[in-house]
Amino acid sequence: MTEPGPEEKIDATFRNGSLTAAGIILGFSLSFISRWVSNPNDWSSIDILPMLLLSIGIALQVKVFADLLARDSLIAAKYDRARRLFLIGLSIVAIGITIALVNDILGMGKMPILG
Repeated sequence: MTEPGPEEKIDATFRNGSLTAAGIILGFSLSFISRWVSNPNDWSSIDILPMLLLSIGIALQVKVFADLLARDSLIAAKYDRARRLFLIGLSIVAIGITIALVNDILGMGKMPILG
């Protein structure tokens, strides 16, 4: 795969599709953390790691969403960087959710995710 040139641009329609996908996934991430935080059960120290990972991953997703809304996001190099950051943020959120689910399944946390 070749690196894009400094002024190579992507099609706006392609960027718009990526922006839509990023927005939907960001919305899911925010919905998940909102539901988890609003749970009336007590927190424990075991919940810190998944919450920290979710927060970092969501912060990266928000940054990427803002980057994709910028006018210069049609430059291929900036788009590729935003795409890589989004995948990193998505992976971090997925790891946080996995840890939280494992904690819940094993009965380690006081904040049940599964209800």
